[in-house]
This record gives sequence, C-alpha cells and structure tokens, in this order.
Amino acid sequence: MQNLKGIKVLLVDDEPNILQFLEMGLQNEGFEVRTAQDGMTGVTLAKEFRPHIVILDVMMPGMDGFEVCRMLKKTENVAIIMLTAKDEVEDRVKGLNLGADDYVMKPFSFEELLARIHARIRNQFPNLMGEVVAGEFRIDDRRKEIQYQQKVLELSTTEYELLKFMVLNQGLVLSKAKILDKVWGYDFGGDENIVEVYIRSLRDKLNDKEHRLIRTLRGAGYRVDLL
Repeated sequence: MQNLKGIKVLLVDDEPNILQFLEMGLQNEGFEVRTAQDGMTGVTLAKEFRPHIVILDVMMPGMDGFEVCRMLKKTENVAIIMLTAKDEVEDRVKGLNLGADDYVMKPFSFEELLARIHARIRNQFPNLMGEVVAGEFRIDDRRKEIQYQQKVLELSTTEYELLKFMVLNQGLVLSKAKILDKVWGYDFGGDENIVEVYIRSLRDKLNDKEHRLIRTLRGAGYRVDLL
C-alpha cells in the first residue's frame, strides 16, 4: 500500500453520482477528500482546504471549470486534473493553456484517474510520497529503487518505470499499447515488441522463470499477479 496520509484532493463536479463515486474511491485509497458541486464553492473551499490535487469538471453551470482553473492557478499551489468530454480537443487545449496539469476524458476508469493523481503528486509534491509496498515489492520513487524479496533490483531507468507501472497496476491486464504510452510516452515511434524485450529482462531479474509473477495473456497483454 502507499502512504497517502495528508494528501488532500478536492473534487469539483456538478454531477452528484460522480462526486460520490470518486469520493468513496479516493478515501478508500487513503486521501483526504472534499467535494463541491459548483465552481464558486470549489474556489472558496480550495482557499480553506488547501488541496494538493483538484479534480475539476469543465462543464458546470455558472462558473465553469476553465474559470475555476484560472482562479486557482493564480493563488494556489495546486495540481489540477480536468475532466473533459471525449471529443472536445479544444477544451483540453484551453484547459492546459490556463494552467491545468493534466486531463482525463469522460467516461474514464477510476484506475486511470488514480494513476494520473499519483503522477501529479510525484511530479509536483514528491516529498509527500512515501514508499509503495505491494506484495513483496517495495518501491521508493524518490531513490528510483525497487526491492523485491528484500533485495534491491539492478534496473535501468526504463526497467524501473516499467516494473513500477506494472506493480502499481497489479491485477489489471496491460496491453502493449498502454504500456508504451505510459512508460515510453505517447510519441514513441518504435516497434511495440520492445515491450517483450523488457518484460523478458524483468523476468530474468525477478527469477520469474515460470511467468507466475508477470503473466502473458495472449492477444491482450500482461498482468502482474503478486505472489
């Protein structure tokens, strides 16, 4: 599990069902969460609550997400993740130009949003992140170090990022395309079979000869099953 104590998240969305779903999910992850159903309340609450992360819907009546983003970035040290409609590229560009740090397109999975929250914390509030303990893995992102079975693994930078991504998403099927996007970057122009090369190397270093730890699901991708 990850030490998330003290990390504050503010949810601003006019849809009660989304607020309730995200609030419960993030609280279960260990975050301190507050919610607002309109932009003005969100701005006021941010000044009192002083969140590290704001999850902000673009389309709200009255003060929309763009105006909330603009106001918060002027006065608060906060990371903003905007929720946008799937096909509204202009919304995403406008939000980023106003200072938003990331965006998630609706509909989205909770796992995707959680991964983006973790990324923003690592990038903007690295001192808040404790070690991640998952099964026999211990990930120290500050030292860029992964221990397995109490031994430090000798990993390249890419191997570290790949193993960390897979362990943090343990139990989920990760396609080669998704791995490339998250580890190598969306603009990677190489062969996706490079993923196989790095998976093979990780299995060797983990002594995972029978592929019980990093499983291959033919036609779907890979899945880490913590032993």
